[in-house]
Amino acid sequence: MKQVKIAIVDDSPFSIVLIKDILTEIGCNVVGDASSLEEAVNVVKNTSPDIVTMDVTMPGADGFECTKAIHKINPKIKVIMISSMMDDEIIRKAKKSNISGYVQKPIDKEELSLSINRITADNELYETLDPIYYSVFKECFVDTFNKLTKSIPKFSNTLPENEKVSSGISITIGIIGKYSGRVLFDISPETANKLAAFLLKREVKNPQEVFNVLSELSNVISGNACSVLNRKNKIFGFRVSPPTIFHGNSLTISKSQLENVSCSNASTAFGNIYMSVGFQRRSVEWMSNM
Repeated sequence: MKQVKIAIVDDSPFSIVLIKDILTEIGCNVVGDASSLEEAVNVVKNTSPDIVTMDVTMPGADGFECTKAIHKINPKIKVIMISSMMDDEIIRKAKKSNISGYVQKPIDKEELSLSINRITADNELYETLDPIYYSVFKECFVDTFNKLTKSIPKFSNTLPENEKVSSGISITIGIIGKYSGRVLFDISPETANKLAAFLLKREVKNPQEVFNVLSELSNVISGNACSVLNRKNKIFGFRVSPPTIFHGNSLTISKSQLENVSCSNASTAFGNIYMSVGFQRRSVEWMSNM
């Protein structure tokens, strides 16, 4: 745990003791505590913490008002909301209030530690992702094909990311976590039909069946790759969003706005499949336990 200065804001003396014990145990420097908006402002002014843990419900002013007051003093201070309540409305307000994390009571030490690590992770963590992510995705692509089709795809050398004409069907999957990313697979209808027919063990009935097969296959490859990356460093916290499929005769794959992107063609027993994976430093997902 990278030592950081943390202040605790909670109207329960018992909760303050519990949170302080956990933070101390995981190596944080607890510089002060407060039970009201006024006390929180004073503690922040006097101690300049890196992070403030914030209860939602307090007398006089709630955690969102306290967060707003703290950010007026220093907008760079990260706030982790700690509360027994968690619902869509609170989460929406937390995101709108620029709160960096949310941990539900009763507090799990590992969960709180992970949330703090994700918030404080610096450029060194991103640099550990850049050289490994594409090889992990390629390995999971090959492994998935090998298990499902008993064949081993061969990848070409990595290609530069340029605008390209789609082969006909494009599947995109978003990645959320400490860093956000995107996976894209592009495949011709002919290759897609051959692959779907092989996996279904019969001729496909309609295009939707093909799309269903491609969605699940893309989800398995991407999900497995993210799991491997998370095992390498759990701070990544990567998860995949449901696949989105685009298809047509005149699709163009635009160059993404991601910071680092790797692309190549995979030669499979059914035809070529283009794979592009990229990440950027900006995080989309900040909830440590969601």
